[in-house]
Amino acid sequence: MGSSSGNSSQGSEEDLKVLKDDDGEEMRKRKRMESNRESARRSRQRKQKQLEELMGEVGKLRKENNQIMTTISITTQHLMTIDAHNSVLRAQMVELNHTLHSLNDIINHINNNNNNNNSNSSNSHSNNNSLLHDQTTNELYECDPHHSFMMDQMNMLLRLNHPMLVAATTPDMLFY
Repeated sequence: MGSSSGNSSQGSEEDLKVLKDDDGEEMRKRKRMESNRESARRSRQRKQKQLEELMGEVGKLRKENNQIMTTISITTQHLMTIDAHNSVLRAQMVELNHTLHSLNDIINHINNNNNNNNSNSSNSHSNNNSLLHDQTTNELYECDPHHSFMMDQMNMLLRLNHPMLVAATTPDMLFY
């Protein structure tokens, strides 16, 4: 019997050792679980912080995008206004060039008539002729002031107010 009690005490020690090992392992499992929970909590917090930062950046970028779109819209409207104004100016330039060429043709016609009259009258007048300057061809033309009929016609043409016949697409186009 003595040996059985020795075996039982040895068995108890082994049982205690197994229980201690089980408790130690249980404790390690609990610590590991607690550590994992804490690590997961920190990871969720980091992800939440990153999400909030990204959402803030999205809001900032949307605001910048709206400002850029507004600027583009204003610039496009400004460009359209300037383009329309340029179209009006081009049309006016064409009309003024046409008027200038017509007036130059009249001056040439007057000068040709004066030259014909001067050659026929054979120096009856001294050189009292006025000079007219054609800016497109950079030539000088003589104009006899004694031919009042031609000069009156010329003055009448120069005094006429010819309105520009240019259609504007918008009423505020000319007030840029």
